[in-house]
Amino acid sequence: MKTHRSLKILSVSDFIDSSLTRKVEEKILEPVDLIISCGDLPPEYLSFLRNRLDKPLFYVKGNHDIRYTLHNPKGCSNIHAQVLLFNSVKILGLEGSMWYNGGVNQYTNVEMKKIIWGLWFSIWRKGGVDIVVTHAPPRHVHDAEDLCHMGFESFNRLMDKRKPEFLIHGHMHKPFNTHEERITRVGQTKVINTCGYTIFEVTL
Repeated sequence: MKTHRSLKILSVSDFIDSSLTRKVEEKILEPVDLIISCGDLPPEYLSFLRNRLDKPLFYVKGNHDIRYTLHNPKGCSNIHAQVLLFNSVKILGLEGSMWYNGGVNQYTNVEMKKIIWGLWFSIWRKGGVDIVVTHAPPRHVHDAEDLCHMGFESFNRLMDKRKPEFLIHGHMHKPFNTHEERITRVGQTKVINTCGYTIFEVTL
């Protein structure tokens, strides 16, 4: 009889949640297996989480992440435009927001579509994707109508064609009282706004 276990993931984005910082410093945060950042956080904070929790940290950059370098955040891995395997979970990363003023980490929908198209073989070779990590949301799911906060239509096509279990994003600042309030189901995919922080589980 096959036994199922779960991968517990801490996801952060957009602003430093003081309650998370306190839990990490006091070592009272529930155990997690992986940390993911969906962008717009200081690189030093990602290094802090990586070092204090002593778990791998994957990140994509947001439209305000202008201080990141090849060596900073220390100990963390940039997964933009990559499909990687972590404990049998297939993870795809896509950074940035919709283009709105020519700043860093901004893309037109056509540009984002080309990035995803370039990953199609890698996705196929790895047998699909379980978690899509983005900064911006999909179009018409948790997004807004101003150009900066519009979601990418190409994310909707990705969900429709590859059917990941999760798409996690930041960018959209909003208070949440429960984890469930963060989630919108689109077909087979749970779209989660991880603004601040949240913890979710993937069944292995």
